[in-house]
Amino acid sequence: MPRVLVAVAVLAIYVYGIVDVIRTDKRLTRGISKTAWIVVIVVLPVVGAALWFIIGRPRGSRPAAQSYSHTTAPDDDPDFLRNLEIRRRNQAEADHLRKLKDELQAKERKLDGGTPGTGGAEGKGKANGSHRGDKHPEETHHPETDSHGTDEVK
Repeated sequence: MPRVLVAVAVLAIYVYGIVDVIRTDKRLTRGISKTAWIVVIVVLPVVGAALWFIIGRPRGSRPAAQSYSHTTAPDDDPDFLRNLEIRRRNQAEADHLRKLKDELQAKERKLDGGTPGTGGAEGKGKANGSHRGDKHPEETHHPETDSHGTDEVK
């Protein structure tokens, strides 16, 4: 019975050692190259596996990070998804601001068009100049030179 246990232990160490060498990234092996470690373990099963665990195995408890050479799909890339969400929010905010601006301009046109026959200070808010429709005739709205600090162009 002890011979069987020794044989099983040697076989287990040999198989575990060879599988560990094969799964280890070739840049992380120490001592000699990965191919040489495989040869050493095959030629000297117990001694080779023991040397691999003592000398050749990468240090550290964390497994080696896999480096993939293929590109990731956009729906798998967290940076892309984060930027997509930011762009969606910015677009929704810009649409909301554009809608509010259009509503404000419509109200201004309605107020300007609704009091054409009044003169002087008789119109709404014209006595103190607080009416938003008070513009000089030569003053026009240009989106490129918007005084609100936005760079929107319609």
